[in-house]
Amino acid sequence: MRIEWWLLLSVYVFATGILFFIPKKKIRLAVVAFLFKQIITFLIGLVVVELGLIEYPIRLFASINRTSFTYEYYAFPVACAVFNVWYPNNRSKLIQFGYYAGFTSVLTIAEVIIEKYTELIYYIHWEWYISWITICLSFFLSRIFCVWFFAKGKA
Repeated sequence: MRIEWWLLLSVYVFATGILFFIPKKKIRLAVVAFLFKQIITFLIGLVVVELGLIEYPIRLFASINRTSFTYEYYAFPVACAVFNVWYPNNRSKLIQFGYYAGFTSVLTIAEVIIEKYTELIYYIHWEWYISWITICLSFFLSRIFCVWFFAKGKA
């Protein structure tokens, strides 16, 4: 089996393992963040692939969808769930910005390494900083949505 398939399998194992560390009292928040992120990645991921900006040569469900199912529909939404569950609400704006920058940078660095050394992703008309901006923006949108969603129940 190629290294790419082992990497995809390890992403599923790692992401699923992370989900077991979400506190029970925050499972609803994690589910809402996860599902909202799937909506964002479904729409934007398809547009990016169809415009020929990114290609995923090796992927699950290749005959059905040209996006990366593993990243767009599982790993990234899990990261978003974790992001929202442990978001530093009552901390300074600098800490909150650092939280955004840290999560975004880790995901972007991982993507760049995967793009450079594997055939899981290929940048056609794309750069690492575009990934950084779009990942950060999607975290911001998911955070706004989660705050709005759970504030509605308190009114």
